[in-house]
Amino acid sequence: MDLAAGFPSTDRDDWRALALAVLRKSGVEAATPEEALASGTFDGITVAPLYDAADLPGAEPFERRARADTGWDIRQRHALADPEAVLADLTGGVTSLWLVVGDGAIPVAELPTLLKDVYLDLAPITLDAGTRTREAAEALFALATVRAAQSGSTQGGSTQSGESAQGGGSVRAGGSVRGGASVLSGNLGASAVGPGAVGPAVAAELAARCAAEFPGLRAVTVDATPYHDAGASDAEELGCSIALAVANLRALDHLGTALAFGQLEFRYAATDDQFATIAKLRAARKLWARVADVCGVESRQHQHAVTSSAMMTARDPWVNMLRTTLACFAAGVGGADAVTVQPFDAALRQPDAFSRRIARNTQLLLLEEAGVGRVADPAGGSWSVERRTADLAERAWAWFQEIEAAGGVEAAGELISGRIAATRERRAADIAHRRLPITGVSEFAHLDEKPLRASTAASANHEGVAAPGGSPPEAELPVIRYAQEFEELRDLADAQPVRPKVFLATIGPVAAHTARAAFAAHLFHAGGLATETAGPGTDPEQIATAFAVSGATVACLCSSDRLYGEHAEAVAAALRRAGAHRVWLAGKERYAGVDACLFAGCDALDVLRTTFRDLEVTA
Repeated sequence: MDLAAGFPSTDRDDWRALALAVLRKSGVEAATPEEALASGTFDGITVAPLYDAADLPGAEPFERRARADTGWDIRQRHALADPEAVLADLTGGVTSLWLVVGDGAIPVAELPTLLKDVYLDLAPITLDAGTRTREAAEALFALATVRAAQSGSTQGGSTQSGESAQGGGSVRAGGSVRGGASVLSGNLGASAVGPGAVGPAVAAELAARCAAEFPGLRAVTVDATPYHDAGASDAEELGCSIALAVANLRALDHLGTALAFGQLEFRYAATDDQFATIAKLRAARKLWARVADVCGVESRQHQHAVTSSAMMTARDPWVNMLRTTLACFAAGVGGADAVTVQPFDAALRQPDAFSRRIARNTQLLLLEEAGVGRVADPAGGSWSVERRTADLAERAWAWFQEIEAAGGVEAAGELISGRIAATRERRAADIAHRRLPITGVSEFAHLDEKPLRASTAASANHEGVAAPGGSPPEAELPVIRYAQEFEELRDLADAQPVRPKVFLATIGPVAAHTARAAFAAHLFHAGGLATETAGPGTDPEQIATAFAVSGATVACLCSSDRLYGEHAEAVAAALRRAGAHRVWLAGKERYAGVDACLFAGCDALDVLRTTFRDLEVTA
């Protein structure tokens, strides 16, 4: 059946002609629509406005993969020894546990109590214990031995309950409580290299024991999230992960190449840029398949996707629910085997029962109601996704080769830190100029939001995902959040006895000044600054009087270009006489008496910091 029958045939040139005509009517001058509409990534990949079959990188089946129609493993992270929270997650639909063990997290000695009512044969356990991995692993092994002995005389069953019929994932337990044979599965979270690593000998010992005694248990986690949390691009995160994985392979190779490959699980960050995340996970499998091919083995990459810590905000944290939903969807579509959705309040406090429930239900809705996990590879064959996957894999492989040429991931620490720092600075510039807007922070800030109270139990902010285990070999890598610079200004403004204020000197009728007044207000609100408007009118003295009454010392002219030409200089002079320390103008035109301009694409952080200095607001 030809669905296009009866329609005239078209090609890319036809689209170009039509698109270019529309752009020119809109005042956009460009030689091609791609020139006007294409965008770029931090890896130098061009994201085109249109793709067709000519963009496909190769012959089918491209990067398709098979996955059971049960979907993915819902993996919830816990950093406190709270058995009730663990059971609430498992009975609510979580299918595996990610336990942060060590100082400031779950004490090793508390593991038996924490897992007292958990079916170890149904709920896989992933440890994140850094240098204490061996100690935590021994505690887990000992618990498994006790459970195995108990199961010889008493056999239990499972209880399934919660907010969904089943939890979604490769385990599909839908809730696991004590009983049954203690057959461990999951990951011990060891690493052979880098700070927080247990070293090659211990990593190899744990891998050998897993292979011999617990075939469902892996020993090594190749954690790429610290690179992401330091500001790395997608290709940089991927290239570093492959280099880190190869370093672990070398440490385990004496056990046998196939066994070494089977002991590795990869952890990647999933962001609210859904197509970038889909392409990243697909490219990761492509890269690892290449490594396996070179080593002469067949090995599928096992992926654990975690919603990005860097993208999370402390301000207007409810928006994080939208971010993590997009990231979870992208991780599922991208083919992740396990997904962790961070609670929406993770940047603020230790997540509570409500935020953990929202996190797991995000996955349950996507799995059970949307059916995302029932499709093997939804993005497979997509012209745009296949092209982006191939381009990303190519750049990541080149970066991996560069790291290897520098001596491997440990020897190339300075190279890696420098490259990520450069990307971090470019992203920071885009955020400062609001080319990468952050809803609720750099855009549409809500000054009157009621902050969530931080838990006294622990701060559990974004750093908690990478600590105490999961450290990359580059100890100097920072941990950032994209919103942090705007949020620091918000915190400073909130700490003042009276909220600092900027006066919007609106000129002319409402219809003439509203657009620019709203733009200026949103910008100043992003720094926690209140705004007060003059209202309609053109009389410089009336506007200056309203300014004096407001108590502000900084003003911003807001109106149309035509009215600026008629009144801007006179109003600026009147504001100066009334005591204005600085006069901004919303727009790009320059006039006498105006210090600087606000406009789309200006450095909003610089504007805000300058305004704080003018208002004499300091920490």
